Amino acid sequence: MDTSFGYTLSSEEFGPASLVEGAVQAEGEGFDFCSISDHYHPWVQAQGHSPFVWGVLGAVGAATSSITVGTGVTCPMIRTHPAIIAQASATASLLLDGRFFLGVGTGEALNEHILGDRWPRPSVRREMLEEAVDVLRQLWTGDTVDHVGTHYEVENARLFDPPCEPIPVMVSGFGSSAAELAGRIGDGLFGHGGDADAVEFFRKSGGSGPTYAQLTVCYGKDEEQCRKTVREIWPNAAVPGQLSQDLPTWTHFEQATELVTEDDLVGRVLCGPDREAIVNRAREFRDSGFDHIYFHQIGPDQKAFFDLWRDGLEADLRDM
Repeated sequence: MDTSFGYTLSSEEFGPASLVEGAVQAEGEGFDFCSISDHYHPWVQAQGHSPFVWGVLGAVGAATSSITVGTGVTCPMIRTHPAIIAQASATASLLLDGRFFLGVGTGEALNEHILGDRWPRPSVRREMLEEAVDVLRQLWTGDTVDHVGTHYEVENARLFDPPCEPIPVMVSGFGSSAAELAGRIGDGLFGHGGDADAVEFFRKSGGSGPTYAQLTVCYGKDEEQCRKTVREIWPNAAVPGQLSQDLPTWTHFEQATELVTEDDLVGRVLCGPDREAIVNRAREFRDSGFDHIYFHQIGPDQKAFFDLWRDGLEADLRDM
């Protein structure tokens, strides 16, 4: 199985100009794709950023020429109506010359509560996502769309700048029900790296496209400093399952992570200078069925990870 490798553009940690610079460098370093997060808020205040992803994608399209870029992931359901996401993503695809994919998921209260809408239970959010993806695909045809569904209404809407070709939709699938939904409606899966069950549910439900997983690291020469960086900047890595979907503010996440220790995070985030550990974790992801592995380097020192990639990590990974 051929494996593609990507780089995370972390919208929670970097401003718009830095994200564009990161995409340009990732392209120059030979990464196959970038995944960019789509948030209204960072998880905790220490991360410090959350620019509008669609503006950033336009700039990335102008600054790059070959690398594929996608959202990881957008919630096209509550704070933004799917008809608006259809227009935004169509424009992004045109500006990226077709190098764009749309990752979608059922979102988190952290970002979706901001207009005062009710935060639905998971089963309802999956229904909303399925209908939203249908609306997206109708509008991407460039035809005039009238849609009256359970959750959304679209009246006399037409994209006069539709994508030149259908935009691949990668669906986030954490848990069996979500993975089954991804298999039914998605062109690919966003999942957890070690979750072979999600890939199996995706495939059994008809999914035949690529499978994505993020590998989170904090690479650096000083392991102790890396651990401190993760504890300060990305403690939300230790917030489990449903809790991470339902907490509504960064303050709640900060409260939830008060009891998180560096040791709690080490099992989830590889810290320090061990290149072999990164390769082994990537191999676990691949063996679980994921063929698109993308790296999130936590903290301001992105140079350390790019240097590692150039100095042998890429070769090790592609030789797996």
